[in-house]
Parts: sequence; C-alpha cells; structure tokens
Amino acid sequence: MRAALMYGAGDVRVENVPAPTIQEPTDAIVRIVAGCICGSDLWPYASMPDTDEGARMGHEFVGVIEELGSEVTGMAIGDFVIAPFVASDGTCDFCQEGLQTSCRHGAHWGGQDDGGQGEFARVPQASGTLVVVPSGFDEELIPSLLSLSDVMSTGYHAAKKAHIEPGQTVAVIGDGAVGLSAVISARLMGASRIILMGRHRARTDLGREFGATDVVAERGQEGITRVRDLTGGDGTHVVLEAVGLKSAIEMAIGVVRDGGVISRVGAPQFSDVPLGSPEFMRNITLTGGVAPARAYIDELLPLVLDRSIDPGKVFDRTVGMDDVPAGYQAMADREALKVLVRP
Repeated sequence: MRAALMYGAGDVRVENVPAPTIQEPTDAIVRIVAGCICGSDLWPYASMPDTDEGARMGHEFVGVIEELGSEVTGMAIGDFVIAPFVASDGTCDFCQEGLQTSCRHGAHWGGQDDGGQGEFARVPQASGTLVVVPSGFDEELIPSLLSLSDVMSTGYHAAKKAHIEPGQTVAVIGDGAVGLSAVISARLMGASRIILMGRHRARTDLGREFGATDVVAERGQEGITRVRDLTGGDGTHVVLEAVGLKSAIEMAIGVVRDGGVISRVGAPQFSDVPLGSPEFMRNITLTGGVAPARAYIDELLPLVLDRSIDPGKVFDRTVGMDDVPAGYQAMADREALKVLVRP
C-alpha cells in the first residue's frame, strides 16, 4: 500500500509500505477514506532533522472497517468510523474520566506505526478508539466527520476547559483550523461576543460565518489595545489560544479580563509561560492542554449529522496521495488552510 513518510524538514515522500495486519485481538484494520494534514505536522516539516528511515505521517482519518480482531466489540466489518488522533482502550480510569489522551494502554499514530496519510491503518484498542457513524458512509459529510478526529474536538476542548457561560465575551487567538473550530465551539456554548484575532481575510471571513462577531487583525500590543477598546477597556472573559507561540500567549494575557480564563490548545512551541506578579494579582486562570477527542465525538457527531455545525469547511483543498508533498508545501506557504487527503 502507499503512505506518506517524512524524512526531514521539507522532505515528504509517498512510498510503498507493507499493508497492516491484525497483531492483537483488540486491533482493527481500517481502509482510509479520508485523512488530512494537520497544522502540527508543519512543525516537523519546518525543523525535522534528516533521517535515513522516514516517519509515517498523519493522525486524523475516517474510513471503513476491513478486518476485526477477535476481541473487538461494538462494531462490524463495513462500518464507517472516525479515528480520534490518539488510540485509547475506553476502559481504564483515565478513559472513564474522559481523559483518553492519558489512557494507560493508549497509542499514537505515525512514526514507525501506521499513520492517517495512507491507504490503510491498523487501529489498536479498536473498541475504545473508533466511533461508528450510525448513518454510514455520507460523502457530503466526510470533511466535517474528519474534523471531529482532531481540529473540531480540539477547538471544543478549549471552550469546554474555559467553562464558557452564556453571555460571556470570548477572544479566539488564531485563524487556523483549530481557531475557527474554537469559534464554532464558543458559539455553541452561548458566548454573546466572539472576537477572532487573525489577519488572513479568507479565514476570518469563514470565522464570521462560524459565529465571530468581530475580527481583530492587529498583533502584539496593537491587537491587545484593539480588543480592550472593543470591550470597554476590560478585556474578554475568556481567551481561547490556538496558535502555540509565546507571542500568542502574551496577547492572551493582554486581552483577558481580570478574573478571566485563558484556555490553551495550540501545540506549545515555547517552554516558559510569562505569568508573573502582575498576572498573579489579576486572578487569571490558565487551563487547556491536549484534547481528548474521543470524549467529545459523541457530543459533536449528532450536530454534524443534523447539519447544525459544518466544521468541514476548514478544508479548502483536497489532494490525492501523489500530491501529499505539495499539500504540505501549500499549508506551509499559507496557500491552504487545511488539506484533506483522499487515498
């Protein structure tokens, strides 16, 4: 079968690799119908050292079950399924608490294991990991169903961890796929005003369609001042930070209201969080982290199926396997927001 591998910064290749097989009785083999390139894939694309052995890529996919291990329950061959970006058993204490990303028997995609940018994948702990779509295969909904595997669930995680209350004002930092999904999530939770901080017109226009009431294109202190002006000088009750850079968290601190919440879901590219004595005096709550997508898919799936939300609109380019390297370059060059891959 064919799959995408990364050999170093800017070096993505599509190669023939061995087809996956059942290795444990809890495994499933899924024929991938759609995968995608994630914003987090761009970090190694920009900085990964050269290697002789490529790393399998992709951690988001939907597809059809082709084979099941003898201990897999709750699904059948032919079911259309969503694979969250982390595998989990669904039975350990962390899974029962809704923190599947800390599963005691969990697994990650890619590296030397199967990835989502390929034709097939072995899914470990299939009973706890995969979510069966009850309506089956629906071509029109594939982009939105795929978004639940990561970006929509991650944006939702930001909003949930912030405990957004109806009527609150929310700032979203970042107009990428996760930030736009956070806009949807803030609207779902009843925010009365959603200020999207981004400067790419096509993306912020989509953010307005998703529910943003204001757009702030300025960055740094200018952006902070603009948000403060929009909120009578106070700042917003909640900030959803979906970038991961130190400059983004500094803006979040600048625009959050005293007593407010900053929820971080952007993959952090820095080690020190600039929260000193002035921030301590303001009673700011800092939360967030990696999203347990499996915990949220059951909540979000009905909203996709009844067309209440359409997060699949974040996919603005579709490529086949041969064009996956070009898809990476398009996202790195900001020519594409998020690339969907059809094997």
